[in-house]
Amino acid sequence: MTSLFDPVQLGAVTARNRIFMAPLTRARATHDHVPTPIMADYYRQRASAGLIISEGIGVSQQGLGWPYAAGIWSAEQVAAWKPVTQAVHDAGGRIFAQLWHMGRLVHSSVTGEQPVSSSPVTAPGHAHSYEGNKPYEQPRALEAEEIPALIATYVTAARNAREAGFDGVQIHAANGYLIDEFLRDGVNQRQDAYGGSPENRARLLREITQAVADAIGADRTAVRLSLNGASQGTDDSDPASLSAAIAQALEPIGLAFVEMRELRQDGTRGASDVPRQSPIVRRYFSGPLVLNSDYDVARAQEDLTSGLAQAISFGRPFISNPDLPDRFSAGAPLNALSEGTLYTQGAEGYVDYPVLAKAG
Repeated sequence: MTSLFDPVQLGAVTARNRIFMAPLTRARATHDHVPTPIMADYYRQRASAGLIISEGIGVSQQGLGWPYAAGIWSAEQVAAWKPVTQAVHDAGGRIFAQLWHMGRLVHSSVTGEQPVSSSPVTAPGHAHSYEGNKPYEQPRALEAEEIPALIATYVTAARNAREAGFDGVQIHAANGYLIDEFLRDGVNQRQDAYGGSPENRARLLREITQAVADAIGADRTAVRLSLNGASQGTDDSDPASLSAAIAQALEPIGLAFVEMRELRQDGTRGASDVPRQSPIVRRYFSGPLVLNSDYDVARAQEDLTSGLAQAISFGRPFISNPDLPDRFSAGAPLNALSEGTLYTQGAEGYVDYPVLAKAG
């Protein structure tokens, strides 16, 4: 029986176990979106994960609206990421860069321009900014003529990630951000080749993913999805048809893996009564599938044993438990999470969580 502690092959990368670290925004970069030295300590501490999927990393200033989040479009940013990836590798770990464009979920005070999306539909709630929370602004719809340039930002970011030492990249197509705003018909109201049918709405994801795979190798390219229920105001009227279309679009590319964040009825960070879409994706996508959201060891093992998933990613447990695989193996209790320090800029609640004492 496959266990959480068995290795798994993800395209060109071998993960030492199937306990992955999910992408987690932590806001420890500079005001200008440059990684800082403390980030190397943070990721090094968690290198016992089979694979670390980094925090969302902005592919462009247009798409990065989270204060103190890191980008990867400039030479300065690339240089600052190198000590981070080196620290992970020196500790025996593997790390993918998550490529992030926030779409309509930004504020012009951070990005310097009007937000963009699939359609001019304003998100509910508020945006984060350096001056505090502000109401979301109405985005403008990306013109079809702008799509090639958008795709090029992902290709450049992927190449920069490889130059910075990342083992691969994950294209963030989940959680209500730009690509998700194209995927789901609750936001996408387009009448062109990128709107309408599920296949058309999956076109941007397919084109970005294929371009990135062509640039750095499909075996070092992954995708993240969230398809069962609303995420930051983005939802779909027929998630099953969309899930099938996405899986069929991604299957020929030969990806390293697809990760899916799946809300549960009793979810702790978002809940949904929409059925999980991973069984549908599994039907059409033959590569490794990584599942995420509110897993414990027993539930994780169940999805591995059934063959639905090849690995499980854990988010908040990895924040407060840098040695999470050791704790799972020992059946040790988990440290409590400090909610108040999730997005602060200091070491507290970032690199100061205790680890288990080593025997001998």
